[in-house]
Amino acid sequence: MDAAIPALTEMPAPQFVMTDDGVRLATYTWGEPDAPTVFCVHGFGSSTRDNWVSTGWVRELLRRGLRVLAVDQRGHGASDKPHDAAAYAMPVFVGDLTTMLDTYLLDSVRYLGYSLGGRVGWQLAVDAPEHVERAVLGGIPDGRPLARLQVEQARAYVDSGEPVTDPVTRRYVALAERVAGNDLRALIAVAEGMRIGDSDPDPAAPPHQWVLFATGSDDPIIEESRHLAGLTPNGMFFEIPGRHHTNAPGARAFRQAGADFLAEP
Repeated sequence: MDAAIPALTEMPAPQFVMTDDGVRLATYTWGEPDAPTVFCVHGFGSSTRDNWVSTGWVRELLRRGLRVLAVDQRGHGASDKPHDAAAYAMPVFVGDLTTMLDTYLLDSVRYLGYSLGGRVGWQLAVDAPEHVERAVLGGIPDGRPLARLQVEQARAYVDSGEPVTDPVTRRYVALAERVAGNDLRALIAVAEGMRIGDSDPDPAAPPHQWVLFATGSDDPIIEESRHLAGLTPNGMFFEIPGRHHTNAPGARAFRQAGADFLAEP
């Protein structure tokens, strides 16, 4: 099968899906339509290209005979980027994914998510379990995501170029700026929107599908991630050696372990 798969995966033209609130989502597909589908959902400040294509994930999944469906989440990539925090509440992110599955006429998928994509995947598996056969959730903390970002500092940086002094906020800004086409105002709204309502994973109500949690050994959230995996009835944990939160998606060990898990019958 390798001979038929190019060494570098090409990005197809996006196919746009319209959500209930009028946001256009850029979606992408690779592989045979009748193959089992892996639904790939990227992290904060990233995109399908950045998280899944450039890192070799799409090629690895195609090598296993799987079909790949991916999305640039709202506020990211080629999708629309509202500046209203309410557009990024957790139920909205989950609703985007169910809208996509309905549009593509997919009853259930194997899910691959990292960071924000992992957090949304947890909630999709809990709220709409019929749609998720099994899931790989990478870089997902047992705690409110993006909570430590200082929104006012990030906004002052965007508005007037005022230097960011908070180290956590500075890391998020650097993460956002490294991906071409990112809209910092939209990403600040994402951070605000994730604080609306109950955006934490609820360890008391975990998904019951088989779930592989994976976090880098140098990621500060690793023990929270390991703990969350232990509270999930069918959860397993994979430590990504020598990786931190930003560079973990590109790790060969993670890619191979995740693809093996997703390719299981």
